Amino acid sequence: TPGTLAMYGVGAQPTDEYGRNCLIARRLVERGVRFIQLYSGGGHLEETWDAHESIEKNHGRHGPEVDQPIAALLTDLQQRGMLEETLVVWGGEFGRMPFSEGKDAPGRNHNPYGFSMWLAGGGVKGGMNYGSTDEFGFEAVENKVHLHDLHATILHLLGLDHELLTYFHQGRDESLTDVGGRVIHDVLG
Repeated sequence: TPGTLAMYGVGAQPTDEYGRNCLIARRLVERGVRFIQLYSGGGHLEETWDAHESIEKNHGRHGPEVDQPIAALLTDLQQRGMLEETLVVWGGEFGRMPFSEGKDAPGRNHNPYGFSMWLAGGGVKGGMNYGSTDEFGFEAVENKVHLHDLHATILHLLGLDHELLTYFHQGRDESLTDVGGRVIHDVLG
């Protein structure tokens, strides 16, 4: 409907492309597709979230592209009674350093030590934060979550026991969560 298209930002800038992707994702969920992955940004540096040149310009461009469509997707899934059965994960492979790369370089380098991701629906407790960084935003200092913990938690939400799920690789059984992954029960609804 025109109202749905407007809610997702379809036909408007800068939300049109990502809004269409989010609307298609909702339609795929309705049809029973079990895994959907959306990308924001792509191509060369200016078109990605990789903010080496200018974090204000880069994130100032990409934030408005995704904010309305993501809110629409979550709202739409909730209104249709599908959010509780649909896990939505938003994040990247690292964060950004809390300081610039140099005097004439307003960009930020990669930071694997402290960054944010969010999860919604699918059995996750809403409206909460888990963990925090130091006062500079450089590294996690409270309730640290390793990548293996995130994977264990997502697998748990999908109904899989990460300790039993293995695959054969180079002559031995491997686990997706290595030996240290743990489910973060505090974020479960």
